[in-house]
Amino acid sequence: MKDDRENWQGYEWTALSVTTIGTLLAAVQGSALLIALPEIMTHLQTDFMTIMWVILSFMLITTALVPVVGRLADMFGRKNLYNAGFAIFTLGSLLCALSQPQFHGRDLVLYRIVQGVGGAMLFANGAAIVTDAFHRGRIGLGLGVNQIALAAGFLLGPVIGGILTAISWQWVFLINVPLGIIGTVWGILKLREPVSLAENQRFDWKGSLTFTVGLGSLLLSVSLIAFPLISINYIYALFIGAIVALTAFFVVERGIDQPMLDFELFQDKLFAHASAANALNGLARGAVLFVLIFFLQGPYGLDPLWAGIMMAPFGAAFMLVGPISGFLSDRYGSRGLATAGLLVSAVGLAGLSTVVSTTPYWILAAFMALMGGGSGLFASPNMNAIMSSVQPGQRGIAAGTNAMLMNTGQMLSIAIAFPLVLSRIPLDTMFHVFLYGGGMSSTPQALMDFEMGMREAFLVSFAVTMVAALVSYYRPSFEKIDKNR
Repeated sequence: MKDDRENWQGYEWTALSVTTIGTLLAAVQGSALLIALPEIMTHLQTDFMTIMWVILSFMLITTALVPVVGRLADMFGRKNLYNAGFAIFTLGSLLCALSQPQFHGRDLVLYRIVQGVGGAMLFANGAAIVTDAFHRGRIGLGLGVNQIALAAGFLLGPVIGGILTAISWQWVFLINVPLGIIGTVWGILKLREPVSLAENQRFDWKGSLTFTVGLGSLLLSVSLIAFPLISINYIYALFIGAIVALTAFFVVERGIDQPMLDFELFQDKLFAHASAANALNGLARGAVLFVLIFFLQGPYGLDPLWAGIMMAPFGAAFMLVGPISGFLSDRYGSRGLATAGLLVSAVGLAGLSTVVSTTPYWILAAFMALMGGGSGLFASPNMNAIMSSVQPGQRGIAAGTNAMLMNTGQMLSIAIAFPLVLSRIPLDTMFHVFLYGGGMSSTPQALMDFEMGMREAFLVSFAVTMVAALVSYYRPSFEKIDKNR
């Protein structure tokens, strides 16, 4: 760290304001887009599978790039990469709004990839910027406060999405443009580089290329099995290519002095266990919100806007608990809080597995609140442990690696859960529910199949969450690691 620390406490909140704009922008975009997708599907004259790839393409490119971006941030600084991420995300948003019906949604998928490149720069640097800015003993507070923006975006997104879609679906993307410009300018003016960068660093091109191709191909092949767009033979070829590229990546990384992904980080048991818990948590809850949206539009019979609004208990509980748990993790350690958060989430998932079309909403809301509260209780302490277990010059790759692990878990969760929930439902019924909501009362067999699939998906998520809780519990305590550093 540099010695010049004048007005440092003021800079803590300035840095947090920049990352909060980025987090809010991404969160509002994600939940508002879910509400706008039916209108986009109709206007762009596309199909359900292409629309799903509007979501998946962003997740895929972000997941594949965040470790590479994290390594670049450790080499060249976080400020410039974060601000570039704001600018690219803003450009991608503008391009998304310009998508044309004659391309049947394929251009929108491409432009979402551009958004994803910017998103990777934001996600890989946000936690590192907060950790750099806040003194040890206050990092959990900063990360927890940053979660308010995430939860607020999730809460506001459906309402904003509904209002903007009523004007034009393009405004769901266009609203990002002025906000992105403000965030970019604010970051350029206010962000610092508080960590001294190591000299004589080299970028690992071979490792970065083989990793990006390998992980991207693996996630693409798994997603294409769940949401097919091409022949199964091409999917097999992608999977084989992924195995070859990832094998080459591991070989390359073992013989290089400055690897793109530093496997020595995982020799630290705190980092390894907290990272594994993070990945398992992503796998457990990645598809939960998507499944609940379909449940509220299908068995519950709501339209897309009200389905989004009725998801509020999850975001509200997350927003309430997240900052408190971050603050407490600074004082009392992170292991107990993170493990308790996973156990609370597991109770919520077990409850959601019992929900059917006749379940009163207050019971559904209570289970969603348990899920949201548990997620908020877990996220800040666990990230506090991860970011505090590494040296300042490794925070970029640490944040990028964990964003990659969590996003990989979420993509695999969607690929596993959606076939369980939707594979037995007739396509015309699924399309009608997705476009208009209104329930499944005219197709009782589809209703029964959906509820059975949802129960199976939530029970799988429950089991994975319990494994994550065990992994979290059996890691070293944050306090012991601190005393040894």
